[in-house]
Order: sequence, then structure tokens, then C-alpha cells
Amino acid sequence: MTKHLKITGLVQGVGYRFSFQREALSLHLSGWVRNCRDGSVEALVIGEAQALERIIAWARRGPPGAAVREVFVSEADDGAVQLQGFEILPTQ
Repeated sequence: MTKHLKITGLVQGVGYRFSFQREALSLHLSGWVRNCRDGSVEALVIGEAQALERIIAWARRGPPGAAVREVFVSEADDGAVQLQGFEILPTQ
């Protein structure tokens, strides 16, 4: 399964991307995470349903110092994405 997440709130400058990457790797997920110019964080995560539920639950809390307002979750096309590992991408 593949999910696209858009996380809003105080999520930049608090180690959110690095913490997200560490959590995703611990759950054996692949994909990427990046800051957006609007102050949000965006992620694409690929993996088993239970692991995706756990990363979404983590995204709603974030690391210490974050103040997550909302996490928007949408389905992504499984066939269009073939990623290995979990990367932090440049801001877009």
C-alpha cells in the first residue's frame, strides 16, 4: 500500500523530517519526506497496512517540539512508485 501525507502545524525546524525518517525505517517502510515552502511537511510512504497505520499515528504526534495541527492522508498509486529505503528530499 502507498499513502501520501501532508502534515501541517509547527513541523519545520523541530527535527520532524529526521524523526519521521527514523520512525519509517523502524517500521520497514520505504518512501520519502520533505519540507514544503508553505511550512508543511509532505511524505510518501509505502508498506504494509499495519505499519502505515502506525506511521500515520506517529505523524499526528511528531517529535518533541512539534505542534501538529492536521495530517491529511490520501491514497497514492501503488503502481507508479518503486522506491527502496526512506529518503529526505529537498524542500519543494
